[in-house]
Amino acid sequence: MSTTSRMIVKKDGNIGWMIFNNPERLNAVSLDMWQAVPSIIADFEADPEIKTIVLKGAGDKAFVAGADISQFEAQRGDPASVVTYEDATTLAFETIARAERPTIAMIDGYCIGGGLGIALSCDLRFASAGSTFGIPAAKLGLAYAASGTRRLVDIVGPAYAKEIFFTARRFSHDEALAMGLINRVYAREALEAEVRTTCATIADNAPLTVMTAKKIVDETRKAADNFDAAFCDQLIERCFHSEDYAEGRTAFMEKRKAVFKGR
Repeated sequence: MSTTSRMIVKKDGNIGWMIFNNPERLNAVSLDMWQAVPSIIADFEADPEIKTIVLKGAGDKAFVAGADISQFEAQRGDPASVVTYEDATTLAFETIARAERPTIAMIDGYCIGGGLGIALSCDLRFASAGSTFGIPAAKLGLAYAASGTRRLVDIVGPAYAKEIFFTARRFSHDEALAMGLINRVYAREALEAEVRTTCATIADNAPLTVMTAKKIVDETRKAADNFDAAFCDQLIERCFHSEDYAEGRTAFMEKRKAVFKGR
């Protein structure tokens, strides 16, 4: 579980909320925040009541406006500290991306740099109108991690990814939607309700099917020679032999809503 006040963890029904809580710096992520992410995700994953995980920023100005650059001199000022910091950020991104529960980035405001990296690690990205997006690495002399670059390319394609990196400019929610960088745009006052509706819809569906779809979609993003067909077949077979599949068939025949248990 998080050991820093800069990360807020809430369980609300079947939703796990991970909130980046540094609003005075537009939720810029400090080292302790990066380090807290894996334990937060692990806690959600260990709770059978949690069906979806939502990531958001505190306050009303930003999702996450990047890494906390004010810490770079102290925490990325020499080769050893750079490795420590980069390991923490990489582990945070990978833990979000590999979570078995569906993850949603609820973006309200700035989603910049490392903040966009966090959003890209999620399965879905819903944003409020007026939100802005960008990766300013070229303005800072930074090199963006290869894994994060791969996620961006997978989502928007190489041409848009190059435009985002080369220009280092801010992109509007309309541009982000057109690129496929985000799934949906809603009025600010409707954003949380729409996210909750999506979470409820996912929670009503068969957990094993949702998890299988997530893992197989992620598997298809690998290079052809790394695609694990046997692993995908095992996941599919597990669904067909599950109690939930039997319940789904029975509920359909009885014209009632299925009650899935994830087994």
